[in-house]
Amino acid sequence: MYLEEIIENIQLESDKFECKSKLNRDDVVGWLKTIAGFANAFGGDFYIGVEDKTNKLIGFDRTEADNERNYFNNQVNEHLVPRPQMMISFIRYEIKGKERFVIRVQVGNSAIKPVILKYKNVPSIYMRRDGFTNGATYEEIIDMSVKSKNTQYDILTSDVKYDASKFTMLREFYTSHNDGKELTEKALQSMGFYNEEGLLANGALLFADDYQDKKTEIQCSVFSGFNKGSERIVTINRFNGNIISAINYIMEFVTQRMNHSMIKLGDTRKNIDAYPQRALFEGVINAVAHRDYFLDGTQIQVDMFKDRLEISSPGSFYRGEKLGKTYELSGIISKRRNALIASVLVSCNVMEAAGTGFDKIVEEYKGENETHRPYIYSSSDHFTLVLPDLTYMDGVEDSSNPILTFVPVADGTDLDDKVLSFCYYQAHKVSEIAEYLGISDSTYLRKQVLGNLEKQGYLESSKISRAMYFKTNPDMVTVN
Repeated sequence: MYLEEIIENIQLESDKFECKSKLNRDDVVGWLKTIAGFANAFGGDFYIGVEDKTNKLIGFDRTEADNERNYFNNQVNEHLVPRPQMMISFIRYEIKGKERFVIRVQVGNSAIKPVILKYKNVPSIYMRRDGFTNGATYEEIIDMSVKSKNTQYDILTSDVKYDASKFTMLREFYTSHNDGKELTEKALQSMGFYNEEGLLANGALLFADDYQDKKTEIQCSVFSGFNKGSERIVTINRFNGNIISAINYIMEFVTQRMNHSMIKLGDTRKNIDAYPQRALFEGVINAVAHRDYFLDGTQIQVDMFKDRLEISSPGSFYRGEKLGKTYELSGIISKRRNALIASVLVSCNVMEAAGTGFDKIVEEYKGENETHRPYIYSSSDHFTLVLPDLTYMDGVEDSSNPILTFVPVADGTDLDDKVLSFCYYQAHKVSEIAEYLGISDSTYLRKQVLGNLEKQGYLESSKISRAMYFKTNPDMVTVN
């Protein structure tokens, strides 16, 4: 039997059509690139259990078909980012009285492009053209990026049906922050929580009672001192759950572990929390609302130090804006990365439509000295809010770059001290070092400064993907 005998009106000559008798375990890239190519072009149908070129049915029994589908899913989840929009189904047929199955994968035209195939830490981008899958050109990659740059993860439609019974925590959260009012179906529909077919948006899934996936992962840590690199970790906890649970977990984690003190004001005493509750809550809501949910393998990071609390959320400021350390929080224009998630939080009365959360944080620290002012900064892959500990009288210690003592470097430069301090706690790329120093990424920096420090044993290098990272050798320096 042949494929055209069991599927009506199939377009065998179409560019959107490819078959495999079985998934090759020894050449995963060979068939994964087809899926990526379809997603980056105009979609296509991929059949497993059908002989290539002849379209003769090979098929599987039910157990084999389940195993093949599971293997396919696992490889796609592991190597394609973002996961393409797909529908996987079994096509049943009989031959000589025995039940057989063909797996049909309908790959959609991905709303988020490019879909990247990452295998053995090497990323590649493929495009389907004229019945063949080849590497995408530079022009095609740019075009894909431009056309999909405005797409938001949370508003994309999932394949999960809405079930009102699965959102009790969201309803309770809404009621508790809205004077006992109930969250209505009309309100959910108006926000785009689910579509006319009853399918949930991606962002809506994150509010489901039983959500346990990695998109909302949180890591909370307590350090004994002022820095990650040199201090003992007292506590480290990981949490997976829906957005409401995540908010509550962070609040409880910090509240239970933060310091408290008391000051005397005339004849009265005033209790002081390390972190004002409203400022803490606004910081947590901000991290959840503006997190980049496209980024897999990341988590919201909550780090408690002796002098401060840091809340880091995956993704730079929306549209890729980088921001150096700034205390002018009120001047930051908040751009929504996640329209649906933000709308839900606004309706729950824990976030303002005007985006004034930073103003509230500033207000809570009003009247404090310079060392007790909150600040924020962002890089290319995360943004961080820093809340000073009001019970720590000295304020935030500026110890991100320690003062070092070391034997002068042979044939050294006047940049050695700054480079070694900058790279002491964390490894940095050449471009990051150049930016920190305020100089260009030049041959002089690479050879005369970094190369010489490495040659003399003051710097250690490692290569991650194609980028070279440098970290100070702690055996060659002493922290003052």
